[in-house]
Amino acid sequence: MNITLPPVSLVLLVGPSGVGKSTFARRHFKPTEVISSDYFRGLISDDENEQSINAEAFELLHSVVDKRLAFGRLTVVDATNVQFHARKPLLDIAQKYHTPAVAIVFALPEQISQERNQQRSYRTIPRNVVKRHHSQLLQSLPRLKADFEKVFVLESAEQMDSAVIRREASSFIRPDWTGPFDIIGDVHGCMDELNDLLKALGYQLNFEAEKFGISHPENRKLLFVGDLVDRGPCTPEVLRLVMDLVQSGSSLCVRGNHDDKLFRKLSGRNVQISHGLETSLEQLEKFPAEFSNRVRDFLGSLPYHYVLDGGRLVIAHAGLKEEFIGKVSDRVRTFALFGDITGEKDADGLPVRLNWAADYRGKARIIYGHTPTGMPRWVNNTINIDTGCVFGGSLTAVRYPEGELISIPARREYAITKRNFKEVVEEKTPQKPIEETDDLPNLADLLGRRWVDTRLISRIPIHENLNAAALEAMSRFAVDPRWLIYLPPTMSPGDSTKQDGYLEHPKEAFDYFAAQNISRVICERKHMGSRAVVVICKNSEVAQRLFGASDECCGICYTRTGRRFFDRRDWEQAFLDRLRAALTRADFWRRFESDWFCIDGEMMPWSAKAQELLKLQYAACGASGRAALEELQSLWANVNEEDLVTLKERYLRKTENIQAFTKSYRQYCWPTQSIDDFRFAPFHLLAGRKGLFLDQEHSWHMDVLAELSADPIFLATPYLVVNPKDPASTSEGTEWWLGLTGEGYEGMVVKPMQWINPSQKSLVQPALKVRGREYLRLIYGADYTLPENLTRLKQRAIAKKRALAVKEFALGIESLERFVRGDSLRKIHEAVFGVLALESDPVDARL
Repeated sequence: MNITLPPVSLVLLVGPSGVGKSTFARRHFKPTEVISSDYFRGLISDDENEQSINAEAFELLHSVVDKRLAFGRLTVVDATNVQFHARKPLLDIAQKYHTPAVAIVFALPEQISQERNQQRSYRTIPRNVVKRHHSQLLQSLPRLKADFEKVFVLESAEQMDSAVIRREASSFIRPDWTGPFDIIGDVHGCMDELNDLLKALGYQLNFEAEKFGISHPENRKLLFVGDLVDRGPCTPEVLRLVMDLVQSGSSLCVRGNHDDKLFRKLSGRNVQISHGLETSLEQLEKFPAEFSNRVRDFLGSLPYHYVLDGGRLVIAHAGLKEEFIGKVSDRVRTFALFGDITGEKDADGLPVRLNWAADYRGKARIIYGHTPTGMPRWVNNTINIDTGCVFGGSLTAVRYPEGELISIPARREYAITKRNFKEVVEEKTPQKPIEETDDLPNLADLLGRRWVDTRLISRIPIHENLNAAALEAMSRFAVDPRWLIYLPPTMSPGDSTKQDGYLEHPKEAFDYFAAQNISRVICERKHMGSRAVVVICKNSEVAQRLFGASDECCGICYTRTGRRFFDRRDWEQAFLDRLRAALTRADFWRRFESDWFCIDGEMMPWSAKAQELLKLQYAACGASGRAALEELQSLWANVNEEDLVTLKERYLRKTENIQAFTKSYRQYCWPTQSIDDFRFAPFHLLAGRKGLFLDQEHSWHMDVLAELSADPIFLATPYLVVNPKDPASTSEGTEWWLGLTGEGYEGMVVKPMQWINPSQKSLVQPALKVRGREYLRLIYGADYTLPENLTRLKQRAIAKKRALAVKEFALGIESLERFVRGDSLRKIHEAVFGVLALESDPVDARL
């Protein structure tokens, strides 16, 4: 007997004790696949025969079965399973994970079981127990077919010995099909529109041969979401084309509910002739019977969904819940054909369907059709591309992985639907799918340990304790989440320098980038202020369309942790008006073909966002230090004892240090009575409607943003390009840094000229800060330059800080890329929230 098992299934061995189930299992399955009740009895009591702990043993057995099916592994349960109450918990677990249940039944004559039982040396079951098991098995046989997807009955020892276990291949899981794809919505017999769409997609068609020929200059492949048939004028022609494409190996198609109904009719089953099936049958009558047989076999071979590109893409006619992906149960098949139906009818007599996509949280993109819609919308990484061609709408394809839509309007209305939908886009005009703007993150998305996949780094872990801190910050203090499309990364210093009297020095930053084989870096003057991200729109209409702004606001300015930068809304509005005017004067809107921008920069003065910090820490420290040391100076005036000279000199240095400390923070502070008192130094033109500006070197960003400085509140940032491998160039960079810090500036930031170096296998630091000797008093205290303190501080650990900087950089870029390509707000905030969570990770305080 050939026993064929689905690749992921729950297999129950059903039969009396002693019949040979365990021997059969050892012969045909891996040890890890077999879950035995005997084993768990022994695990608990050291005695596999101990029947008194059956309840505890099966509790463990059920738990292991649950974990294995959740992980998608074939699982074999070796127990008698002859009673319904013993099978029921296992069948419930299989149903929970949408896993087909298979029964292999050992219905051998009782005498064989009794004989084999008596021959066992390790365990003998009483004869009356074996007899009872046989009786219970015979009672169970009639209902097994109702409980299991497949039932295989072995009735003799010969059948047991000759049985062959075969595992079905998951033909609908195609990790090697990676694209690029063009995925076409419900065709419904609209052959003319299908031809037009294929041409618009760039396919070359050949109708001269006996079979349709098709090719694409970019080697793209076609995928169909089903419902090829019914209602339209040319169902046989559509079927012929798609059958030829699929059977040639150049295309894939899933089964739609109309396809499934036609298959059942052609297979001789009793189905209701309605909803366009009559049209298909009438058209097929004009073709030879052999063609209908081919159609029947083709439609019957179509899977209910495909999992492609290593699990990144799922095609299903009516969509699919995350837990259904890769499964083959009846419930999965029904969902793939009809969606999340309730069994009820609406006022028009049409099925009531729940909005499953609103709750989808999977990483795979799901592309589907089934329910006509006026305009495709990305909702939680899913999109419905049935735009009702047969009802006079259009035929739509979505390109993968690009996400671009191509639509062809219907030539006419071929059928009437009770559902209303708007006409889509004009012929051959590529469209970007609209994203639902109210798809806010929910609590479940942000709790527990999470992993975020980005284009630059895969599977960035976000620990549970960091999520809690970030959640509090975002829920209590953050701006309207629709504006929050980017948070900047942290920045690490270079290695501690070996230069006497310094903690940081340009040499170590240059050495780092030279070691990374980077030949050009940009040194930018570091401004002492507060990091500020600005999202600015050309007008309030754009702000309303993209960000849901409810007032006349044209943008927002927020801090590195997502809080509104300006406490006064009139100041924020004045700042945004000035920036919008500067962008207009510099012709940014036209030059970059964008009606919005995201800009990263530094807002000054430092005191604008650090008033409490200044009052409670810096000013208090400076005032108390000066007062105490001034008293000491009068005492030291008359001290000449040789043994106290060293102590006197030490406290004189402390006096100088506290004066330097006070001077350091004061030069970064000034009163702010109006927006004219602020200064904004932009250094990254991050993104606009066309995408991110990562392909432009950092010097381009400096030069372009310098054009805004015609308005005095916008500062152009001085910079110097250095070759870190050239001693002369690095010497020039060091002298430039010494000049900056000597004039009282904080220091400089050193960045690789390219944002992302394609020749690097892993990301390098996006920037290293090199701060000046005097400025660092604000970070480490007035006396940090004392030799004993400086020696200790040079032992600071930067590895964790650098790891965070790279991860946060990847997450920041990811959030912007997701926004630009139209991903849901939930997907954007997955990356934004990741940055905020990592910012909560404590690092070496000396950094």
